[in-house]
Amino acid sequence: MSEKAEGVRLQKVLANAGVASRRASEELILAGAVKVNGSVVKELGTRINPEQDKVSVRGTPIQLDSTRVYLALNKPVGVISSMADEFGRPDLAQYAPRDDRVYNVGRLDADTSGLIILTNDGDLANMLAHPKYGVTKTYMAKVEGQVSAQDIHKLLEGVSLEDGLMKADKAVLVDSKLTESLVEIVIHSGKNRVVRRMFDSIGHPVLELVRRQFGPIQLGPLKPGQTRLLSKVEVGALLKAAQNSTKPRTTVAKRGPKPRGRRNW
Repeated sequence: MSEKAEGVRLQKVLANAGVASRRASEELILAGAVKVNGSVVKELGTRINPEQDKVSVRGTPIQLDSTRVYLALNKPVGVISSMADEFGRPDLAQYAPRDDRVYNVGRLDADTSGLIILTNDGDLANMLAHPKYGVTKTYMAKVEGQVSAQDIHKLLEGVSLEDGLMKADKAVLVDSKLTESLVEIVIHSGKNRVVRRMFDSIGHPVLELVRRQFGPIQLGPLKPGQTRLLSKVEVGALLKAAQNSTKPRTTVAKRGPKPRGRRNW
């Protein structure tokens, strides 16, 4: 009987997925840290079907399909969030691996830069982009005018837009000057240009907008136009985020410290 027909030893599956060495994987199994299809497995002789069974280690799902690709991209301003723009404008295809057909997880408008996830895991892309899963996105917004504590309160309490009431999950005033202000805002909505529309509604149009974080994945030091492969830990965190259907609580934000010098964001 072939290995595929009878299944693959769990410790070998974990090692092949890059979780740990074969020996360390055995220790994880014996410690009760590994679940298969939601049940703890402690038997070292356990065999599974990597193509069908779901495996997690300490609550973090493990991607067993080695053909899956997960990339973080710092989308530059002026690039359309599409893999093939029908009008011939610059799109995301130029940043995609040549050998893999990838999808973008959600969208950023052309005037917004920052983090976009590219993957050939279509199911994950659809789940992460759907607002019902409550996956948060963190933005840094440079806006016109001097934002007040009352303005931040409005964002947290909710503003009326043409498509309904929209609340920020978190909003922090980072810097406030007479002519412009810097605000960190966290939302889980995927509505079109929602951050810009929220600031418009309180009288502070956006000058620059950067997405710094998508769920558990951070933009980090990536420069505009650069991509990087997500680590095994980041992929597991993404898979876990996709399984979480609970929306985050809205938190009351306090005024952040005023940065010194020029801020690179």
